[in-house]
Amino acid sequence: MPENPSNDLVFVALGANLPAEGQADIRATIIAGMNDLSSGDSYVVARSSLWRSPAWPPPRKGETKQPDYLNAVVALRTALDADALLRRLHEIEAAFGRRRAGRWDARPLDLDILDYRGRVQPMEGPGRAVLPHPRMSRRLFVLLPLQEVAPDWRHPVSGAALPALIATAEPMEINRLA
Repeated sequence: MPENPSNDLVFVALGANLPAEGQADIRATIIAGMNDLSSGDSYVVARSSLWRSPAWPPPRKGETKQPDYLNAVVALRTALDADALLRRLHEIEAAFGRRRAGRWDARPLDLDILDYRGRVQPMEGPGRAVLPHPRMSRRLFVLLPLQEVAPDWRHPVSGAALPALIATAEPMEINRLA
């Protein structure tokens, strides 16, 4: 498998389709979430543009359509191990008002570790990070922002490059915001 040029970085996806309390709108929520990722033990080294996409999964018959999401990806350098970083992400989500009631509920902030330094870690118990993110390679709202911050990134398991993953991802309407 080819060497991953981003092996020393951690990639985190951000998404929101509700503004957090105290934030003017969803855009402000995402930017504040990016800023909160930089702390004494972690710092953001690259940020993607914001991308708008419909809520996923699409509503089923009789369900109310959720607001569109704004999505982004950041590259981090961190001293935290993957599981400690996952706990930190959950703390940030909670501070923004995220409540884990339903899997696909609307939310003020969703943070996911996409890739932790190319590491592969299957689910081994509660509170453990699953690495890489198990559904990332099918989601354009993750892949397109990731391509902005790490164009040479390769999937740690398959070795697939981003253009190949993007070409085979589930189709959806997605727009980069200026």
